[in-house]
Amino acid sequence: MKNISKKPWYNGAVIACIGVILYCILTNLPAVLSALGTFVGYFRAVILGAVFAYLLSPLAIFFSTKLFRGKVFDRTRWVFSVILAVAVMLLALTLLIGTLLPQLIESILLFSANVDGYATSLIQLIETSPLYNFIDQESFMAFSQNSLTSVTDFIKENAGNIVGFAASSGKNIASIVIAMILAIYILMDSKRVVNGIKKLCGLLLPEKGYKFLRDFVVRCDDILISYIVQSLLDALIIGSANAVFMTVAGMPYVGLISVVVGVTNLVPNFGPIVGGAIGAFILILIKPMSALVFVIFCLLLQTIDGYFLKPRLFSGSLGVSGLLILSSTIVLGNMFSVLGILLSIPTAAVLSFVYHDYLLPWLRKRKQKEADPVTADGDKK
Repeated sequence: MKNISKKPWYNGAVIACIGVILYCILTNLPAVLSALGTFVGYFRAVILGAVFAYLLSPLAIFFSTKLFRGKVFDRTRWVFSVILAVAVMLLALTLLIGTLLPQLIESILLFSANVDGYATSLIQLIETSPLYNFIDQESFMAFSQNSLTSVTDFIKENAGNIVGFAASSGKNIASIVIAMILAIYILMDSKRVVNGIKKLCGLLLPEKGYKFLRDFVVRCDDILISYIVQSLLDALIIGSANAVFMTVAGMPYVGLISVVVGVTNLVPNFGPIVGGAIGAFILILIKPMSALVFVIFCLLLQTIDGYFLKPRLFSGSLGVSGLLILSSTIVLGNMFSVLGILLSIPTAAVLSFVYHDYLLPWLRKRKQKEADPVTADGDKK
């Protein structure tokens, strides 16, 4: 049994077993993914806690290195930094929810109360347009009436789902609260966790492999943290600029629409379009002219953001081609939905530096060795 790996049939048997396992997984892929999702769901709070801890760590490190300096804070520096980072995040969430929720509820109530009037106004607008003379009026009126009835019935039939949505939201909030508590524990004990992972990897891997993995993880961490910080800064600038413009222009729902524009701006490529469309939809129900002005401003703001602001923020740390970012966004979006879209830019940055810093040098060395094996061996020695 000890020498079984030296048998001539061993490699073929291993390949055959791997092939059978892959075939079984692929033929039962929905069931496998469902089981995997159920298994991962057991660790949902822990995973969320680790994600929150990772997102809060740059802020805690900033407070530790910039704010709590000196011998007075030698032992309690990190504790105070973590507490202050969590407090800042909770304050930001409180301000965000306090600004967003009342206006969101008001918008929903306004839309549900005036849905018939909005539909009638839209029909009247179409009837007064020059294109109405080229439309079959009877078919158009029948279509309009059926559409209005369908919308009204949909709202009435799905009113009962609000209770289920509220219950699901309460469950999600409870999971987020537990994850936040876990994040605090993880941050408090982060040094011990990191040192334990380093020791384990150092024992499992050879020295060269451990150094390679350490450098690779550090580089990926720098890219991801830089992307998160700069994306949040960009979203804050865009949301603030939108709020200033809407306030000066006297538009309603400044807080709600500005938050939507800022948050959707975090999603690359398609986010600004979605944010502008949502803001325009909210405004067109109240002031159609304000919606038109808002759309024009969004186009101007996104042009400035795309050509001036984002290149200055991201060029120093990422420097990834637009084609790679767009391809990564489409592929990861299809695979992992919104999460994949959010992670598309850092993933593209990682692929870019792996290609330039690892793959190309390895191929050059391999080609040089094939062309001049004597020189390559001499260099190796």
